Amino acid sequence: MAKTLVIVESPAKARTIERILKSAYESYEVLASYGHVRDLPESADEIPDEIRKQKWGRLGVDTEGDFKPYYVVPNDKRKYVQALKTALKGASQVLLATDPDREGESISWHLKEILKPRVPVKRIVFHEITEEAINAAVADAHDVNENLVRAQESRRILDRLYGYTLSPVLWKKVQTGLSAGRVQSVAVRLIVEREEERLAFRAATYWDLEARLSGEGRQFPATLARLGDVRVAAGKDFDDNGRFTGRNARVLTEAETHALVETLGKSLPWTVTSVDEKPGVERPAPPFTTSTLTQEASRKLGFSTDRTMQAAQRLFQDGHISYHRTDSTTLSEKALGEASHAIREMFGDAYHNAPRRYATKVKNAQEAHEAIRPSNFGRTPASMERTLDRDDLRLYELIWKRTMASQMVDARVLRTAVEISGAAPNGETAVFTASGKVIEFPGFRRAYVEGSDDPSAELSDQETSLPKLTVGEPVAREITARLHLVTLEPKRHDTTPPPRYTEASLIKELEARGIGRPSTYAATIGTIERRGYVFRAGKALVPSFTAFAVTRLLRMHFGDLVDVAFTAEMEEDLDQISRGEREWLDFIRQFYRGDANHRGLEDAVKEAEEKADYPLIEVGTDPESGQKINVRVGRFGPFLQLGSGGPGNTASLPTTLPPADLTAEKAMVILRAKAEGPKSLGVDPSTGQKVYVIHGRFGAYVQLGESPERGSKEKPKRSSLLETMSESTVTLEEALGLLQLPRALGTHPASADPVVAGLGRFGPYVKHGDDYRSLEPGDDLFAIDLARALELFAAPKRSGRRQGAAKRVLASIEATDGGAALQVLEGRYGPYVTDGEINASIPQGIDPATLSLDDARALIEARRGAVPRPRRGRAAASARGRRRAPAAKSGPSGDAVAVAEPPRKAKAKTKTKTKKTAARKRSQPS
Repeated sequence: MAKTLVIVESPAKARTIERILKSAYESYEVLASYGHVRDLPESADEIPDEIRKQKWGRLGVDTEGDFKPYYVVPNDKRKYVQALKTALKGASQVLLATDPDREGESISWHLKEILKPRVPVKRIVFHEITEEAINAAVADAHDVNENLVRAQESRRILDRLYGYTLSPVLWKKVQTGLSAGRVQSVAVRLIVEREEERLAFRAATYWDLEARLSGEGRQFPATLARLGDVRVAAGKDFDDNGRFTGRNARVLTEAETHALVETLGKSLPWTVTSVDEKPGVERPAPPFTTSTLTQEASRKLGFSTDRTMQAAQRLFQDGHISYHRTDSTTLSEKALGEASHAIREMFGDAYHNAPRRYATKVKNAQEAHEAIRPSNFGRTPASMERTLDRDDLRLYELIWKRTMASQMVDARVLRTAVEISGAAPNGETAVFTASGKVIEFPGFRRAYVEGSDDPSAELSDQETSLPKLTVGEPVAREITARLHLVTLEPKRHDTTPPPRYTEASLIKELEARGIGRPSTYAATIGTIERRGYVFRAGKALVPSFTAFAVTRLLRMHFGDLVDVAFTAEMEEDLDQISRGEREWLDFIRQFYRGDANHRGLEDAVKEAEEKADYPLIEVGTDPESGQKINVRVGRFGPFLQLGSGGPGNTASLPTTLPPADLTAEKAMVILRAKAEGPKSLGVDPSTGQKVYVIHGRFGAYVQLGESPERGSKEKPKRSSLLETMSESTVTLEEALGLLQLPRALGTHPASADPVVAGLGRFGPYVKHGDDYRSLEPGDDLFAIDLARALELFAAPKRSGRRQGAAKRVLASIEATDGGAALQVLEGRYGPYVTDGEINASIPQGIDPATLSLDDARALIEARRGAVPRPRRGRAAASARGRRRAPAAKSGPSGDAVAVAEPPRKAKAKTKTKTKKTAARKRSQPS
């Protein structure tokens, strides 16, 4: 019997769709392409022979002609392509059911080009994996949209040209191994410029008074707002340089506030002079787009962007939510009806009035898409507890609540503003203000309240109830009075620098400026972190000195390419191509070759290679010598340079030192410490060797004995300092304690393994066997005993972000035939499956979280008999797998792909390597 072959990207999606189709039709076979089946060549081995000798061959794009892309099928995709060709032989038609975005359209086009079916081929599009949606898509099958394909192909070519031509400039002028990307470089620029604002920031200090009052059994604060007719200055009255810029405002000094406290305390009773009550409404937030989902998951769940997108991918593939890569806030009529029914049933008729329709505010939003919503509103989070794992359930609950709230009625609130006046010196009147908010009807708040990146904004959103006050009511001193003063204190305030970007606020900024697309953000943030452009301090994204150097070079010589407005304009150009309003070739030609009004990428790179100097990062001037202090980025990371450098005038910097925290004074302390050499703390009585404290590349550490000659295999015993210690204050006793680590505490009664206490990368710990536990606040590394260590081992193990970053368990696969259980882990180079002995990388395109037992065993068996692969090839293959896996989709911009380093020429078969060749090898992509 003839069958219909349906092709999707991932096995998990294939299983869900096949289950739906086969419930009604027996003649459907659903197979997975495992992500992209073709791409531009990414290594020298993949470059087609026909273009290998061309000057532009490494790009895979004919830059001398009409920018024809040369696609290749990666080696690890050939078996999947062959399986599709085999299945095609018995098919009467083919339905391409890849994701409903430009990248999905492109995958469908590539499948059609590779398979070359002789039977009818149609494209089907659905935004949720439900029976109704799939049946409607099959009924509305159509041809592949060539305009969307051209837009995606243009994006891919654009990103290849950008990354493969700019990155070599960075290698020559800054450091080997760096990369540039159309979206990533702009994101890094935003982060660096925020740090530059923090560097330029100068704090200002101002004072006011806070009175704590009590009435009707509850206390509330009131802040001094005016003295007479003049407003008391607040933070908004100062600029970032600490200058007072307020109008009709008075800056109080500490002495003035203390005098006011004394005078006002004597002038009691005060009087309530104004009570203003205003009813108001609060409206719900729109349903989620990709951007707002990742932002809110970061705020409320602490999820990284990548973690959010992986969970959303699983929820979509399993049919629980609509498509998760969208920039639209639209809900279908069907969804509006289902939400209305669910709200009335769960909360009552009072909580739903009429459907709410939201206008999408994002530039170039694709309104054909829907917002992210539940596929079935009747599936409450509580009913899904046994169906979903923890991450998926928490994200599903967020989506379900937000969508429900978006269709509920407004919350009704009553806001109250009160003024209380007292006599101040010089006949002035001191006016204090207090505000409150009472929720009279919760409305949408019954389901959900949106979070905020601004703690003060989130605080003001909370309900604060004031006692019922009337004009003319006195504020007395006596506690027996209905309204009385509890305390009156001066309050010092210091203005704060602009906050660093978090993942949530960076995504919000990129989206607001029209940079990137929903599916690019996770890949972009992952790339800039992996490449060392940013590191994390809590939730904040802190730029490295490398990011500073690269951004300054790009701003100086490629200003338009990292210009925010220009990058957003390119997104609009790509949107025009997708709508058939612009020719893709004209767009690419103008970008690369330029025109009368625009310098092209080709000329910009040539100019930079000739004229660009090394980008120095200025710190300040040494007050003693008058020499400039700069930061440079070298082979081993950032370092300080005084004047022209040389012996005694350079010093390594910790890679995690925020640039805004490096002052000229701090820099000179580091330079002097390095010039003076290791500081001796004393002598170890047990060995007779000296103990030193040394400032190194990764911070200060202590060392027992002298430093060995360069190249020596003997290494002296060393230990990092605890966070509570510093290079200038650490004592000999503390250093000896550190050098004795790890310290034996005894034997574990259950495992018989020795229990030790030590200091690791993430701080103090205790360990037995492979079980590590961090010490709790209050635990003393040098005094902890076996009993306390056993208490820590007995407590449930916490899965911190750092601890789980290297080998986070993505899935556990139980064996139903009595065999050994398998685990899917997140490794340094991508996801892999293991049986405890053999580790097998999961091929690109397979969703690690939904790997079946049979597939996992097949991967392990294939790996068991495989010839060991060279490390570089394995790393490169794993990196490609990470880029193309559906759970971490790189998105339409391809930014994570474009920044990969250009393929190198095949190595000559010789034992001799020049320094230039070795340096080139070090810069290979990871």
